[in-house]
Amino acid sequence: MPASIPQYVTEAITGPLPDPPGVKLKKEGLTVNHPVVFVPGIVTGGLELWEGHHCAEGLFRKRLWGGSFGELYKRPLCWAEHMSLDNETGLDPPGIRVRPVSGLVAADYFAAGYFVWAVLIANLAQIGYEEKTMYMASYDWRLSFQNTEVRDQTLSRIKSNIELMVATNGGKKVVVIPHSMGVLYFLHFMKWVEAPTPMGGGGGSDWCAKHIKAIMNIGGPFLGVPKSVSGLFSIEARDIAVARAFAPGFLEKDVLGLQTFQHLMRMTRTWDSTMSMIPKGGDTIWGGLDWSPEGGGPGDFNCSAKKLKNNSTRNTGQNSNRNLADMKSANYGRIISFGKDVAEVHSSRIERVDFKDVVKGDKLANSSSCDIWIEYNEMHNDAIKAVADYKIYTAGSILDLLHFVAPNLMARGGAHFSYGIADNLDDPKYGHYKYWSNPLETKLPNAPDMEIYSMYGVGIPTERAYVYKLTTQHDCYIPFQIDTSADGGSEDSCLKGGVFSADGDETVPVLSAGFMCAKGWRGKTKFNPSGIRTYIREYNHAPPANLLEGRGTQSGAHVDIMGNFALIEDILRVAAGANGNDLGGDHVYSDIFKWSERIDLKL
Repeated sequence: MPASIPQYVTEAITGPLPDPPGVKLKKEGLTVNHPVVFVPGIVTGGLELWEGHHCAEGLFRKRLWGGSFGELYKRPLCWAEHMSLDNETGLDPPGIRVRPVSGLVAADYFAAGYFVWAVLIANLAQIGYEEKTMYMASYDWRLSFQNTEVRDQTLSRIKSNIELMVATNGGKKVVVIPHSMGVLYFLHFMKWVEAPTPMGGGGGSDWCAKHIKAIMNIGGPFLGVPKSVSGLFSIEARDIAVARAFAPGFLEKDVLGLQTFQHLMRMTRTWDSTMSMIPKGGDTIWGGLDWSPEGGGPGDFNCSAKKLKNNSTRNTGQNSNRNLADMKSANYGRIISFGKDVAEVHSSRIERVDFKDVVKGDKLANSSSCDIWIEYNEMHNDAIKAVADYKIYTAGSILDLLHFVAPNLMARGGAHFSYGIADNLDDPKYGHYKYWSNPLETKLPNAPDMEIYSMYGVGIPTERAYVYKLTTQHDCYIPFQIDTSADGGSEDSCLKGGVFSADGDETVPVLSAGFMCAKGWRGKTKFNPSGIRTYIREYNHAPPANLLEGRGTQSGAHVDIMGNFALIEDILRVAAGANGNDLGGDHVYSDIFKWSERIDLKL
């Protein structure tokens, strides 16, 4: 296995290590069977320069993303310029071409020593897999999904490669393994490949049934992630907010010629793919002003509880942490609240002022020296205050908020993504590509023999909602900021540093990763008319016991789970021919089935 410390050194200290899954299953006689397709997620795939401006001289076919990130430190403004897309088209800026790295090396390691797919690839190789039976479906993860086809014909390439793998492996269907945003990208692909040309790939209504055995989704943000909202709203997440608290103003200031947050916001707001992860389904899925599926009462999830070390004891349909201390219930439906009191008090006691009719006015009074254009430059102080005066934003009103503060961004995103729930999936409008990555606005293919797995980590506090405040620190500022002083006041509180946490894998909440396989697609539903079998495989997080374990073999974290031995074993068994029942069906630690039943969704 890829490792920084030789195994014999580790074993001399810790004793004999268990066989990696590939070695273990080879001893059982498992061998290469179905070809496998990897679909990487956002940011984990390498990007290289093919054409650039004068400042990028000497970087032809060098990685701008992934690898050492050396150019970020040597010429940061040039790097940001070349990593940005055109703010109007969402495609290449004039004179710049950045393209995805191809082959397994595109996403085996994110940086030196930091594996993504490398451990899984190595274990597959143990039972006989090699390049001809493995394919990395790399793509430019910055682009909207349909634009990867418009610019690079990536969807066509994936279609052709899968057809070739099936044809050259005795007609055996592929096992597709998407990770993170790659889950949404492959949902889009399944609709595209069967849709008629020119919008689709023209493969016909039985293409998926003929070519795909199983889709094993790892850490899938099927219904979006709240973290995407804070990223678009204030270029923040928990870690950034903490860094700001330790060094107030430092990251926003003009350090070495950089206004760090403003440059990052301008760059990332050109990445249309980020808008694929805005929460889908509105208040029906994520909760409203005074309710949320996971916030049913004390004991639902303990945000500070230490997790079990041994993954071998699995409880189907039960929460293994139920005997832990109760905690105060959190209303996660309020994804953004301006003030801790607003986040906690009943909605009847909150006076809200609608912001949508407020005239934005001229530019900010203190933005005259700002040479980094972000859409906040177009907002008057009264409009910014109106955003805070609205007090609470749920998944339903988040879209109105983003349209108000970032209309250009959302106009571009709205052409490629949708976030609703379909009443009638036979409506011809759902034939448009903007609906294809939303599982609540599209049908699964007619492929009753195919299987779909949701595989994800649990037991790690995961960002679910935020407490914000207004900030007016200096010129060219981002006016909204997570309030890191907001805290729940107890060890077990799910509010820490301005962030409410729920159960998940540190990036994707359980609700988003598990709902479709727990309820939305379970059995024959309007979203799954052919009754494709679905399975949930949860992996209870256990951190490494010591430094010699590296990132651990029982991790449930969003990327580290790619080295989880139990997950890898499940994948290898299915690739070798097993089905979901052979694996034992569902293995669930969380309350995903209970939470799903609280969601009133017509199926």
